[in-house]
Amino acid sequence: MDREQKLIIVNDRMQKNYQYLLTEPMGENFHPDFKPELTPKEMLKMGIFGGKYMTDCREEFPEEWFAEARLSPEGRNAELNYFKINASKPLSYWKEKGWIYPEDPRGWFQWYCRYYLGRRSPHDEWQIRRWRQMVRHIAQIRKNCPPGDLGCRRRQRQALLHWAYDSRKI
Repeated sequence: MDREQKLIIVNDRMQKNYQYLLTEPMGENFHPDFKPELTPKEMLKMGIFGGKYMTDCREEFPEEWFAEARLSPEGRNAELNYFKINASKPLSYWKEKGWIYPEDPRGWFQWYCRYYLGRRSPHDEWQIRRWRQMVRHIAQIRKNCPPGDLGCRRRQRQALLHWAYDSRKI
């Protein structure tokens, strides 16, 4: 193993003994088509997925990501979301669509957290294409909302936040 690579071993509710290598420096060397506007730490601080998403897998990620995270170990709470609205589909929906891989059983945000940490995988380009498809929601906000009106299309804004887009800039 190269000096720069670090092995991560995951043992949480959804994965047992899953292992991956960090091959890039954290937050660097992203695919040229992937330009997220928010880091995982910023997203967790703002409030995503009703606070439920990352409650049992904190050991895998930097503690600093959770210092100000809006989490709800008891269950999903839309009031913890930045836009105070539920904009999530259940995991079963994502599985039915074929959008969940065994490597990232929690979906896109888990992939993004691991990518941000420095993991690279065969599914990166597919996930980046999915991320880029979210621009249709940006177009709808621009078309239908006055600039800076964060109360307009809150569900779409929260969905964009789940995908590392910062709709506060629109």
